[in-house]
Amino acid sequence: MPGERRKLIVLYTNDIHSHFEQMPKIATAIRQLKQSHPLDPVITVDIGDHMDRMRVETDGTEGQANVEVMNATGYNLAVPGNNEGLTFTMQQLEAAYSSKAKFDVLASNMGMMPSGRLPYWLKPYQIRDWFGVKVAFLGVTAYYPDFYQLLDWKLDDPLPNVARWVERLKEEADSIIVLSHLGLTNDRRMAEQIPGIDLILGAHTHHLLEEPLLVENTYIGAAGKFGQYVGEMELTYDTSLKKLERVEGRVIEVDSYEEAGDVVEIIERCREQGKAYLSTTITSLDRPLTIAWRQESGLGNLLASGVRRWVDAEVGIINAGQLLGGLEEGPVTKLRLLQVCPSPINPCKFWLRGDHLALALEQSLLDEFIDKEIRGFGFRGKVLGMLCLDGIDVDYDAAAPSYHKIRQIYINGLPLEPERHYLVGSLDMFTFGVGYLSLSKGTGTEYYLPEFLREVLEHQLSIGIDWDSFSASHWREIGKKD
Repeated sequence: MPGERRKLIVLYTNDIHSHFEQMPKIATAIRQLKQSHPLDPVITVDIGDHMDRMRVETDGTEGQANVEVMNATGYNLAVPGNNEGLTFTMQQLEAAYSSKAKFDVLASNMGMMPSGRLPYWLKPYQIRDWFGVKVAFLGVTAYYPDFYQLLDWKLDDPLPNVARWVERLKEEADSIIVLSHLGLTNDRRMAEQIPGIDLILGAHTHHLLEEPLLVENTYIGAAGKFGQYVGEMELTYDTSLKKLERVEGRVIEVDSYEEAGDVVEIIERCREQGKAYLSTTITSLDRPLTIAWRQESGLGNLLASGVRRWVDAEVGIINAGQLLGGLEEGPVTKLRLLQVCPSPINPCKFWLRGDHLALALEQSLLDEFIDKEIRGFGFRGKVLGMLCLDGIDVDYDAAAPSYHKIRQIYINGLPLEPERHYLVGSLDMFTFGVGYLSLSKGTGTEYYLPEFLREVLEHQLSIGIDWDSFSASHWREIGKKD
């Protein structure tokens, strides 16, 4: 016989990416939403990428600012996204989560090398009992095993992992909710392929579902990106049958909410703490290093040189759009490098055939590539920008037709050979098929984690610049007067 109906309220956020300006409003929204359900249990969850090291508060506190804000807001559960898992070391995550967090951290597929066992501060799932109904929350994070391996993580393929856990949890729980940092396509596949999941709350692809999406017998929700929304799910259970009967959901825009004063204070304190930590002087320049997205510049070539040396390659290539500003004459601090190079992008090296390299260089002279806007893949700049080089010299005619502008390419003083493979030091972003597509044709790719480009630039600056030998001129326009 049907029994009493009771509601469980799930409040959720995802992909906030350290938009601290939104967090005080999120805190107020969550607190008021909790108050609007005085008779119902409420649980608050975050589904990953709350942290983003492009922000002083996060980078300067190694993520602890985010944890403090989440504590004050009242989160109960959180899943590490790839922005947490791949931009912090395991030790940094342990320091942030193990002693600081007042919420439980869930990721069933995020084990340690070599055993695959989860660290003590990470749980695969949690079961809560409300009104006699046991509800299981299962966490799962994005699958980048090659990258995670470099940080001593051993990731499990998420969908088979979820399938195994769901079978087990069916014996322990009456209802299963998956907190998924896998993206909407994988959430759909999960709903189609794995029976027994009542609700998937998703993240990673920044999708906004204003109402729950029903796929097979599973509902899917997601709250967009950058802290613009808080999601709310109302789950109605029959307490006698211990069965989910109805799911209703919505997303609430937070801009109309007042800022929570206590959260504002936490953020301001952590900002100052982060600035103090990042105020360390790396070097002092006796002349400025400029950056330009549409033409060759000194700072861009210096970073290309740094990447080349960091990975021990024949040549170095980066896109100018990685750099958002130049370096002035005088002291250079860690904070300034964060400001000019905020992207959590890692150096890498790969073997690339000469003709593929030549194609990227031709495209680097075209406005459609220089001005191309890039979204995702760790990029925190605005446009792709021209290619900056080290170990490569290019003679070109700017007036010639597209894809016929380059007259000669030299690799360390020798003419480029189209069929020869060159060892290129570059960026992980290019290997994903983003920007200059022919750079993704490389083979034998080796990634370098956890170092970001700004750390490579910091090293290059710290060892000093030999201004007499440093060249800011690898693109040589034919017929142009100096």
